[in-house]
Amino acid sequence: GLVTEGSITFAVSPDYPPFENLVDGEYVGLDMDLGRAVAEQLGLECVYTNIDFDGIVPAIVAGGQADAGLSGISITPDREDEVNFTTPYYIDNQAVATLSSNADVTEENAAEVLNTAEMTIAVQSAFPQFTDAFAAVSAGQANAVCGNLAVVEQMLAGAYTDQHVVLTSATGEEYAICVNKDNEALLNAINDALATLQEDGTIDELIAANMG
Repeated sequence: GLVTEGSITFAVSPDYPPFENLVDGEYVGLDMDLGRAVAEQLGLECVYTNIDFDGIVPAIVAGGQADAGLSGISITPDREDEVNFTTPYYIDNQAVATLSSNADVTEENAAEVLNTAEMTIAVQSAFPQFTDAFAAVSAGQANAVCGNLAVVEQMLAGAYTDQHVVLTSATGEEYAICVNKDNEALLNAINDALATLQEDGTIDELIAANMG
């Protein structure tokens, strides 16, 4: 049961480089390359539909808009209550960044200082787009931003050179593709495709190409 026969439609929020981003109208990033590789394995055309990150899981639950969610989605118990997840394709670490000019939060004291009530930490789920979280720090509306290490590093190398990483944490979050609980056949098909792409080295190649 696919939304469009002959195609697999992934719900994405393309504002999370190096996982997903829109560059000159083209979907780029690890997830976007992975989606295309999975579609190829399944003999289907790959289609992306844009949904705000917080709307992806509800859209998969509701059906009709997309077949699967592929957007740097980590497996959590709450999400597992609503959707099925494939086997993970990426294991993640977290990073916290602050303004480089912020003398109050340093690499030495970050873990302690950021854990106080007066600190505002911007995270993806609080904003329509993750870039807004970095903008909030630059504008002084938040003390720090927390997110995926690879994403934070990419943002700081690009538009937000006024910020630096003060803390990293090996959280071991697992990223996976989410599918409607009623669509067991699609879940199994994507898992088979992921297994093939893992075995033949494709996933490692895509991670190396996008995370460098």
